[in-house]
Amino acid sequence: MKLLLILTISLVALLFGCRTNETPEDRVNDLEITTQLKSKLASDIGVSSVTNVSVNSTNGVVTLSGQVDSAEAKAKAAALASAAPKVVRVVNNLQVVTRKAAIACCGQSS
Repeated sequence: MKLLLILTISLVALLFGCRTNETPEDRVNDLEITTQLKSKLASDIGVSSVTNVSVNSTNGVVTLSGQVDSAEAKAKAAALASAAPKVVRVVNNLQVVTRKAAIACCGQSS
């Protein structure tokens, strides 16, 4: 839970400092979408999977990127994003990487 809080706080700091083409209300909406979706993903998919997933929201368009360990997790993440309030569209750029493939590729195991 601490990891999620740290990620959320870091994300808040980055989002408020980066975009200048949105109104303050749009920034708050995008921040709410991102924060709520990241929390929902952590609870429904798992914190270990969410650490490899990036959630970005701009003008209500959510972009998911990073890696998940199954096609089911990818589909669930997209469904959760689509169901979130104020989301206009979801761009699902998640890549499915099995644990075996990750170990073979990078020589890492968890």
